[in-house]
Amino acid sequence: MTIRMVAAEAGVGAATAYTYFSSKEHLVAEVFWRRLASSPVPPTDSPDSTVRVIAVLRQIALLVADEPELAGAVTNALLGKDPEVEHLRVRIGREIHQRLVTAVGSDHSPDVVESLELLYAGALVRAGMGYASYVQIADRLETSARLLLAGRSNSP
Repeated sequence: MTIRMVAAEAGVGAATAYTYFSSKEHLVAEVFWRRLASSPVPPTDSPDSTVRVIAVLRQIALLVADEPELAGAVTNALLGKDPEVEHLRVRIGREIHQRLVTAVGSDHSPDVVESLELLYAGALVRAGMGYASYVQIADRLETSARLLLAGRSNSP
């Protein structure tokens, strides 16, 4: 994926991209952040916290599922060492954390939320490594979340 392609996806010209972004990784991370931030939070009206958690995990996993090149670039960008990407990683992490806390409900355990975050991060790394498509990973996340949350009270 080239800077021009990423710039077009971000809605900016290539010259603008080179002016405002320190690297391709910085630009790719910004594209992902904007998609995540602008995506509606899945409905939280289900009384079943497992259903709410699965909706959150599936939505985030599928943000770039239709664009395999971008999806792979996002994985590389977020795992890289570019200092300009660090603040975006923090923003992305906070947003995902908040969505999971809301989905788990008011009785959430920090350990459960952290386990869900680790589940999500590991799943997306697997997808980025090509072990499965992002759609398959979304399905796997559902199965794994059900296993993780089994036995807990499903009502907030």
